[in-house]
Amino acid sequence: MQAKVGETLIMKSHHVGEPDRTAEILEVRGEDGGPPFLVRFDDGHEGLVFPGADAVVHHAEASGA
Repeated sequence: MQAKVGETLIMKSHHVGEPDRTAEILEVRGEDGGPPFLVRFDDGHEGLVFPGADAVVHHAEASGA
């Protein structure tokens, strides 16, 4: 998994009726864009995350010039 600052990390819920968690990637601490990531969740909580297999990065789309 690779990410860049400003992209969105989406972690799937493990419980029925519980929403997925989303977070903005504030810092990438691994090599070549890999984890761990310092993130800010929608509720304002910040933390260091080692995403599991249930997480995906929503990559910012490149704008065409």
